[in-house]
Amino acid sequence: MEKTGFRTRRDQVDAVMRAADVLLRVAATSVVEVEDLVTTPQLRVLVFLSFRGPQNLGAVARELGVHASNATRTCDRLVAAGFVSRRDDPADRRFLQLDLTPRGRELVETVIEHRRRAIADVISNVPADSREAVATAMAAFADAGGGLGTEDGRFTLGLGG
Repeated sequence: MEKTGFRTRRDQVDAVMRAADVLLRVAATSVVEVEDLVTTPQLRVLVFLSFRGPQNLGAVARELGVHASNATRTCDRLVAAGFVSRRDDPADRRFLQLDLTPRGRELVETVIEHRRRAIADVISNVPADSREAVATAMAAFADAGGGLGTEDGRFTLGLGG
């Protein structure tokens, strides 16, 4: 059943919920590819560092919505696994700066590339004359929700939070 008219707000919400379901399946599938290497909270930290650059533990805790001790344990495991480096923050030596190692960057790129391919497959099933409109609508939706690439956006990439 193809639905082209959205007469009510509920129709609009339902359409976006259906699209969100597709995107969540894409996100979940990409996480499965790396679940033997990192947990979901650890992947969130890696994605956060990838998009925001070096951060201190306080910023990681705020991003995860957890106490600093939880963020410390998560980051300690990422350092031990070789995904994150930790050094004195050049701006304030009282803090440690966390950054991705090449291995951590590669893992994030693997997840993102998986999502790009999966989304490209879905877009290829959209009628060619509607693809630009879909991309424009999705960009507007992401901007309205404070999505990736905005100043106040949280970088979860569908990883909860």
